[in-house]
This record gives sequence, structure tokens and C-alpha cells, in this order.
Amino acid sequence: MGHFMDNSVAATPGLTFDALADEARRRTGLDDFGSEAFVEPMQVLLESIREEARLSDVGRFIQAENIVNLLSIRLSTVEAIKQHPEILDETVTVAATIVALHRTGSTLTHRMLSSAPSMTALTWWEAQYPCPFPGETRGQPVERRRAAQGKLDSWLQAMPDLMSIHPMSLDQPDEETTIMEQAFAGLSPESFLRVPSYAKWSAQADHSHAYEDLRTTLKFLQWQEPSRRGRSWVLKTPSHLPSPEALAKAFPETLIVMTHRDPLKTTPSFCSMSYTLQTMQATHVDPVDLGAHWSKRLARLMDRLLEARDRIGEERFLDLRYEDLVGAPLDAARKVYARIGREMTPADEAAMQAWLAANGRDNRPSHQYSLEQFGLSADQLKLDFAAYRERFIR
Repeated sequence: MGHFMDNSVAATPGLTFDALADEARRRTGLDDFGSEAFVEPMQVLLESIREEARLSDVGRFIQAENIVNLLSIRLSTVEAIKQHPEILDETVTVAATIVALHRTGSTLTHRMLSSAPSMTALTWWEAQYPCPFPGETRGQPVERRRAAQGKLDSWLQAMPDLMSIHPMSLDQPDEETTIMEQAFAGLSPESFLRVPSYAKWSAQADHSHAYEDLRTTLKFLQWQEPSRRGRSWVLKTPSHLPSPEALAKAFPETLIVMTHRDPLKTTPSFCSMSYTLQTMQATHVDPVDLGAHWSKRLARLMDRLLEARDRIGEERFLDLRYEDLVGAPLDAARKVYARIGREMTPADEAAMQAWLAANGRDNRPSHQYSLEQFGLSADQLKLDFAAYRERFIR
């Protein structure tokens, strides 16, 4: 999240639906947002931001720019489909979707699998700018890549610890979080902002519209880059945790891969990441309040997901332990291939092996955090995650 611009903070639109929608219309010259399913989630989020997020002036600017950018993408996508209705004829196959708690090896799994030539994934720059800029030649996104590099540089300048937490580069596969954000769904708003009212609403909401948007965006990206046709997509984001049934329904062909690691290790690590993100925009971030939010929120999400597995069908799931992933990642990849009914070719294996060799843990700085820093205790986390730990942590 966060869209850095040269505009002055004083010119920031107000954080209301009408002000932000009008600004997106002004910037794009377009006025059709398509389905209005995003309107209620956006309004709930904006109210929560205004009343609870404790934004600084810079934070208000970042949020306004981010939301205007998301609305501009929506406007541009609707217009592109009007101009090129064949976009919706693209056949998109999502072979695997990694759905897991943060810090469980899900990024390793995602990037390793999608490095195979038979697979494809959303890249970081595409996630930020999925729509061609005006005048752009199809297949030549030079200006978009330049804009994405500028955004990434701004992020790293504002949050120098980010690369030790979640390494990023323009062409690395990354999460479809930004696509979920366009529908104002997923966990991203809570990660970047203190928005407890939105989180409470979101926990009970139907986010099916977000998955309709996601499939449309994948079609749009595949249409822009036809070499992706015939390759299978690999998706991954913790933002799927609140809506596993909507995900399973939207992508009936997908294998849901869950990576597992003890929440006693992952929860404080994710709290550290969320704290880093929130301090960029808020006048004050209480680490204990943040720790309490995420320990309870993530524990409830896992309890609900375990219940949903029965309804979705266990045959749709594959479980991978973090220790096994780190110890023998290619064996984990073979398990995925076996479950999706695909043979791992020598080219697939060689590409994954090359990616693993170039992206080891030793190649980036360590990420420092502690339970106590966020008011967490091992005993309480064991209690909160009792059902999950009993089933998957041994």
C-alpha cells in the first residue's frame, strides 16, 4: 500500500467516498466503476480510518493517494474491457493457491513454484500497475515498470527494514494483495492501519466480489502478455484467509496449499512487520494493542478456516510443514505437482533449483522481534491457537 506522489500534502483529497471517487474520475477522465460491490467495503473502511487510524498528515496523503490509485485501476480496467471485450474470453487456470498464516514459508513456496516455465504469477510491478498507461503499446510496459521502481524505492526509503521482512523486486512474483485491495477486501488494510471497526465488519462480510475482480485481473494480465497462455497461475496471499470458501468457489480448479509453522514464532514476526508498516502513516502505534489485535484475529481466522475445510473438501488441500519446506523445498514442490496431476519436467526442476540457489535466507538481513515487544506470551498464544497447533504443529 502507499502511493507516493509529488503532489503537496495540502492538496490531499478528503478521506470520503465522494472526494476520492471524484479525484479518480478527474485523473483518469473515466466515470464507470463497473460493479458497485466495492462501495460498502470502501465506505466501512473509510469510516474506520477517519475515526480510528490516528493518521498523520503524511498518512492521510498516503491513504488518499493509495485509494485514488485503486479506484483509478478499477476505472481503467472497466474501460479496457469495454474497448477489448475479448479480455473476458481468456482462459485462466489457477493450479495452486497458497493460503497460510504469515511467515510460514508461503513466499518461498510461491516464488519457487512460479519460477517453473510451466507456471506464471503476478509480479510486483504488475500488482502495482496492472493497467496499461495511456498510449502504451501492448507488451511494452516501460513507463509502468519505471513508475513501479520509483514506488519501490520510496517504500524502501520510508521502511528500510522491509527487505529483511519481505524481500521484493520488480520481477519477483508477489502477492495479489493489491488486487484484493481494489475490492477493499483481505487483510491488507488491517496490516497497514489501525482499523478495528473495519476488521470486525470484514470478519463477517461476503468477499465474493473480490474474487470476481481477481479472476478478471488475471485475464487482463494474460491478455496483455499472451505468452502466459497455456501456463498455470500460482497465487498466494494471507488475504485469502478470511474467505477460503469464496476462493475455492471462484477457482474450482485450484489446489489450496497451506504452509504451517508454529504461531508462537510467526505471530510476533508478523506483528513486527505490521508495526513497521503502521508507523509510516500513524502519529502513534501501540505495539501491545497491535499484538492483541493480531493474536486474536489470526487465531479466529485459523479456527474458521479449519471448519471451512470440511465444507470445501479435504481433497482440495495440501499441507506443508515449514521445517520440511526449508529442509527439502523441491520435495515439497513435487508434492504439489503430484496433487495437481502434473509431472515435474527437468526444465521445471532446473528453474526451481536455480531460484532456490539465488534466493537463500542467508542472502538477506535477519528480521529481529520478540513476543514481549508486542505484549504477547507463549502461554496465551498456545491457548489461542490450541486447535490449530494440535492439528498441524508437532
